[in-house]
Amino acid sequence: MSMQIYNTLSKKKEEFVPIEPGKVKMYVCGPTVYNLIHIGNARPMIVFDTVRRYMEYKGYEVNYVSNFTDVDDKIIKKAIEEGVDANVISERYIEECKKDMAAMNVKPATTHPKATEEICGMLDMIQTLIEKGHAYAAADGTVYFRTRSFKEYGKLSHKNLDDLQGGNRSLLVSGEDQKEDALDFVLWKPKKEGEPYWESPWCNGRPGWHIECSVMSKKYLGEEIDIHAGGEDLVFPHHENEIAQSEAANGKNFAKYWMHNAFLNIDNKKMSKSLGNFFTVRDISEKYDLQVLRFFMLSAHYRSPLNFSADLMEAAKNGYERIVTSVDNLKFLLGNAQAECLTEAEEKLLAEAKGFVAKFDEAMDDDFNTADALSAIFELVKFVNTNASAENSKVYLTALKDMVVMLSDICGLIVDKKEEMLDADIEALIAERQAARKAKNFARADEIRDELLAKGIVLEDTREGVKWKRA
Repeated sequence: MSMQIYNTLSKKKEEFVPIEPGKVKMYVCGPTVYNLIHIGNARPMIVFDTVRRYMEYKGYEVNYVSNFTDVDDKIIKKAIEEGVDANVISERYIEECKKDMAAMNVKPATTHPKATEEICGMLDMIQTLIEKGHAYAAADGTVYFRTRSFKEYGKLSHKNLDDLQGGNRSLLVSGEDQKEDALDFVLWKPKKEGEPYWESPWCNGRPGWHIECSVMSKKYLGEEIDIHAGGEDLVFPHHENEIAQSEAANGKNFAKYWMHNAFLNIDNKKMSKSLGNFFTVRDISEKYDLQVLRFFMLSAHYRSPLNFSADLMEAAKNGYERIVTSVDNLKFLLGNAQAECLTEAEEKLLAEAKGFVAKFDEAMDDDFNTADALSAIFELVKFVNTNASAENSKVYLTALKDMVVMLSDICGLIVDKKEEMLDADIEALIAERQAARKAKNFARADEIRDELLAKGIVLEDTREGVKWKRA
């Protein structure tokens, strides 16, 4: 079976055929870094990291780009509240985001570009759009994209321009009276008092949100890419606007395949701070190993809405631990196995076990159906638990272990059991951390906290001192 991807653009599954044989150019919209990432942010990170891992497993060389939006109204607002420069906020939360990604075993992108470091490219693309008649500067220096100048506008979201004109407010911003058309959207906007800004031919200001991804994708992947991905909330207007900008500027199709994950709900409700059901990844890490969160995210197809609840997380924890326990048992058996050579009976059993690998591949080839892929892993685990003992050869036991670990690794699941730290070792590291903080060596203090977190030890600084618990 060839690899099939559901393309939002065509609204159907299509065979995956890369632009360049053996290579995949993939862009995934990253977070706006003004706070700790929440579990809604985590879903696309985990889903598309798994897509990347499977592509690499199939032998593709993947150039994976995911940006950080490091200039935005929310970042500026938080900077003003704290009385610091906006870059202090963005750099802080980029680092925190990277820590959470590592804890979820999300591989670093090939490139993690930052919007503020790509301003020159944005100015160039905006100038190109103006010269081609797709954009114009208003009297105050705001530059707008002429939406109707791009005849295929709406092809991704399958929205009709006349319907948008009739009532959709998603594109409307302040300064409507300056626009030639209410549907035109901002490429560049003038600075406000106290905001970061850059010089441009039109005014001192900063880019609109949509232009940054068009420019970063072009710079690091080229004018035409294989896959563009993100949450379904980005289909309109963000990704629709990216297509319009990129294709109007470059005169080429932007992306062959558009992938979008569905929303994450909390106890069947939309996640919201006002409802008190808003959780950061860091919140979850205080209760669970983040491998459990990863397992949970992959337990449903990425295009299906996913409901987060305590019961479902407990079920995910049990499922994840079944795989970890199976691998741990195989290691134990290997340590006690005496036979070296593979027997004829074992060869037949391994051939049967490989059938579960084929089942896994079939599920992933069908639009990355991780729910069915995990089921294939569970079938393999059940087979292992029934057909492995210390009487078996080391070759046989090693092959079984390698199969389980390989399939788990494609899903980004770390199934090697963590060595539990002794209480005395934990207390010693906490004491070293306290000494480092007292000496104002905050880098070392943070290293120790991260080291303990990686080993499942969560620290809490309280008035009474440092408390710790096993996650």
